[in-house]
Amino acid sequence: MHDTALVAVVVVIALGFDFTNGFHDTANAIATSVSTHALSPRLAVLLSSAMNFVGAFVTLKVAATIGSGVIDPKHHHITLVMIIAALLGAIVWNLVTWYGGLPSSSSHALIGGLIGAGIVGLGFSAVNWGSVVSKMIVPLVASPILGFFGAYLLMLIIYWIFRGARPRQANRGFRLAQIISAAYVSFSHGTNDAQKTMGVITLALISGHFLSSSSFHVPLWVVIAAAASMGAGTYAGGWRIIRTMGTRLYKIAPAEGFTAQTVAASLIQGASNLGFPVSTTHVVTGSILGAGASESASAVRWGVGLNIIAAWIITLPMAAIFAGAIYFVLHFITR
Repeated sequence: MHDTALVAVVVVIALGFDFTNGFHDTANAIATSVSTHALSPRLAVLLSSAMNFVGAFVTLKVAATIGSGVIDPKHHHITLVMIIAALLGAIVWNLVTWYGGLPSSSSHALIGGLIGAGIVGLGFSAVNWGSVVSKMIVPLVASPILGFFGAYLLMLIIYWIFRGARPRQANRGFRLAQIISAAYVSFSHGTNDAQKTMGVITLALISGHFLSSSSFHVPLWVVIAAAASMGAGTYAGGWRIIRTMGTRLYKIAPAEGFTAQTVAASLIQGASNLGFPVSTTHVVTGSILGAGASESASAVRWGVGLNIIAAWIITLPMAAIFAGAIYFVLHFITR
């Protein structure tokens, strides 16, 4: 009964994390569409919410990476209290950065939370550092760089193709195209970010002996619950971050918005199919900066971008510290 109650607590907190992930990352999909008036805020949020829900059913490879890649449940018994601490640490950091209007990475926060709770509870050797670096850290770092250069090159191609087009007509066309690209980003976000919560809940079910650790399998009810929670969080919206992503980085035009969204969504979709838990925030921000830099370096507000990068760098260690501290307190109370 004790394990059952703790698993229930993990599920509730994990879905709460999924909800905060949804409203924290709403800006990734819709900020450029709203700032260019391609979509109204209400319609953009509704579209993003629906596509996030649908995308969560596409692949479960990222869920397996999160659930068994940080601490392998076959070799180490990660307790339910550790999982609760990891989730709380990630949620606390998500709320801190949300309040500050900084689009930090929910992926970094969750991975950091698992690492922090794992180290305090099981020691440094319990963390699968090879998997963390190769499947999580490297993709998280490389993806925004690829987004920057991908968007930069695609914008140059678009400038060349539409060099003789009338600006008014071109903007109208790209505003319509942005509706599709916004949906694509939201769909890709669902295929990657919703999987992370599925992985944590499945890990909790293994820890509570409700599932076997011999093979990592995500139950259907977990998929549906995580998808619904992500969609609900997206609908709630994260307007502080939308302002940062949509206007403060770069005064974005429809062509640049379409380019940034298309490149980012393609990278996220590719990462999901490989089982890499990348940060939608990272990829979209890198793509926005790349699209803006293709016009001129001075068009981008690099100072805001540097502040966001600073938040990225400290997110994993800060979430790890929060989770480790929370686990220490919870372990002392529950032992």
